[in-house]
Amino acid sequence: MKEITLQQAALVVEGPRLNLFVAEQPSAAPVERAAATTLDPISNAERIESLDIIRGFVLCGILLMNITGFGLANAYSNPTVSGGATGWNLYAWITTNLFFEGTMRALFSMLFGVGTFIVLERLERKNAGIKAADIYFRRLAWMLVFGLIHGYLLLWWGEILYDYALMGFLLYSFRHLAPKTLVFSAVLLFSIGTFWTYIEHKDNQKMVENVATATTKIAQKQALTKDEKAATEKWEKIEEKKSPKYIQEYNENMRKGYFDVVAYLAPKNMNTDTADVYRWDLWDILSMMLLGIAFFKWDILSAKKTYRFYGLMVLVGYAVGLVTNYYEISTIIKHNFSFLSYSETNLTYDLGRVSMTVGHIGLIMIFCKLPILAWFKTRIAAVGKMALSNYIMHSLICMVVFTGVGFGLFGKLQRYELYYVVFAIWIFQLIISPIWLKYFYFGPMEWLWRRLSYGYKPAFRRV
Repeated sequence: MKEITLQQAALVVEGPRLNLFVAEQPSAAPVERAAATTLDPISNAERIESLDIIRGFVLCGILLMNITGFGLANAYSNPTVSGGATGWNLYAWITTNLFFEGTMRALFSMLFGVGTFIVLERLERKNAGIKAADIYFRRLAWMLVFGLIHGYLLLWWGEILYDYALMGFLLYSFRHLAPKTLVFSAVLLFSIGTFWTYIEHKDNQKMVENVATATTKIAQKQALTKDEKAATEKWEKIEEKKSPKYIQEYNENMRKGYFDVVAYLAPKNMNTDTADVYRWDLWDILSMMLLGIAFFKWDILSAKKTYRFYGLMVLVGYAVGLVTNYYEISTIIKHNFSFLSYSETNLTYDLGRVSMTVGHIGLIMIFCKLPILAWFKTRIAAVGKMALSNYIMHSLICMVVFTGVGFGLFGKLQRYELYYVVFAIWIFQLIISPIWLKYFYFGPMEWLWRRLSYGYKPAFRRV
């Protein structure tokens, strides 16, 4: 799986797929237009601060998960493959999997759903008619293009924009459903995905049994059945990607020049844009988009509920999520990071990540309501307002740090050392984002997206 998720859509980044985007950026500025129209991007007065704050938190959180994809070979889920699996490296793996695995991607997906709902509802209120659909689908088409560029040319095979664009095309017809219907639809998608995972788990168990039988037969020089041969071949491919030789080749290829890395990652990008979309996106991404719209219609994401309500979200969400995630982590460690331990714990993956996501939302909404740390709220909201630009910035910075384009540190840092890079990027973006928005109405990518989507040139620099 990928990990992982932005502005106007919600991000990110989850193996890392990450994960991102949502909600329209503001524009209180005048705009240059060829013809008079009221179909402008959302203004500052229309923005919902809690959405910007939660988006800022998620933009930072998605890098916690994506960083292993940026800096290590095949180590996102399994720390024994590369980057270290003892001491601080093991603690880093446990911490991220206990609190953040799947949740940042889930939150960005929810925010994307909210963003589409806000954009379309606003356009329809202005009687935009077919023009609303025109703008909406043009936005998604350009997001899809951004995703392809991001993955293939900016060297992030775990990018999520492409997937969000595809799911956004499906999301259009769900926006008017009642919240309960949206939740039911999301649960149905979760259930289908979990059932598919269960079928895969049974197949994996059978494969491991056939491999064990085949190993015994080979030692005794006996002929293998067709199923045993197929299982052995599949197992060898799985084990190959964890072998020291494969990891060394991976590291060396990522430290080469730009065009060499583009060519090396192209097959990975093609796989994530085809097979992974078919296998995961409906159950992993679209489900959370629907849930996001339902939560927004219930005023949960607008920080309008009571402290008691959000407190219950935190209590129930973390109680279920932490217990589920602890079970998964302990099972994997107990079985020494075996293939089947991952296969088994995938069965409860959605239960853990969705519950933790609910807890995160409750905690962030409480923070939004509390009259504390106003300076930090301003900065984290600025990061959220520039989420698309900041998400792309993650890839640009990591391309320079890890690949042969720059310092070539891919595979040279231990897992826990990667988080020094994460913290440095956080600090940089928390500083630069509010400074940028002091002089410009939008982040550079946000402005470009609006320019392409609405068909006119929004004002960029503040006068």
